[in-house]
Amino acid sequence: MRIITANVNGIRSAASKGFLAWLETANADFVCVQELKAQENDLSFDMKNPCGMYGAFAFAEKKGYSGVALYSKAKPNNVQIGFGVEEFDREGRFVRADFDDLSVISLYLPSGSASDERQASKFRFLDAFRPILAELIAENRKIVVCGDWNIAHQNIDLKNWKGNLKNSGFLPEERQWISDLLLSGWVDIWRTLYPDIAGYSWWSNRGQAYAKDVGWRIDYQMASPLFAPHAKEAFIYKDEKFSDHAPLIVDYQ
Repeated sequence: MRIITANVNGIRSAASKGFLAWLETANADFVCVQELKAQENDLSFDMKNPCGMYGAFAFAEKKGYSGVALYSKAKPNNVQIGFGVEEFDREGRFVRADFDDLSVISLYLPSGSASDERQASKFRFLDAFRPILAELIAENRKIVVCGDWNIAHQNIDLKNWKGNLKNSGFLPEERQWISDLLLSGWVDIWRTLYPDIAGYSWWSNRGQAYAKDVGWRIDYQMASPLFAPHAKEAFIYKDEKFSDHAPLIVDYQ
């Protein structure tokens, strides 16, 4: 079973750069997409159902902003849009699809880098989402939460960690939130499989960050204890560049 998560920084932009064509060859069972930056009527048929997959979407009310999608080969038994907090459900940050013994979630956690106001919103999201994650663990089923978490957890997770200790995405409170999440039972698949490999998935557009691989690992697949042992291997796909993020691919058995 192959699961891909990718922040596309605009589904129309990524499609013009070959993202949908790549999905035709990627052989994914599930694809979680973040930052659609589109409304439903902006999407072509292939954006709604790439490779003939089923699509589930959470669109932001604000045009050209946020939004997440979840594509699956199998038809979901149930789809949940949003997690019940109006401030963030209006921004299109969460979609869940349930299958027989597995639930897949596409998540886009707010960035706080634009302003103090956005950082405050990010902290509100962390506070609101913590009990949701606890409820998911308590379901005692196979669950994977895929997406752009906008937090680098450890020093290994970003190239210039010393220069970012006071910056959004690497603040002590954010990093502790991830630590608490892992202590509660969630498993960071990449870091568990590869303790010593950075695994950067996002690069600033400033300078030559991508060319010099000055990146951050902020895209995760977080699995519940029942699902995590099924992870076999993971990849960061960089052969083509669809966005300022690279797709994270995990194969499960």
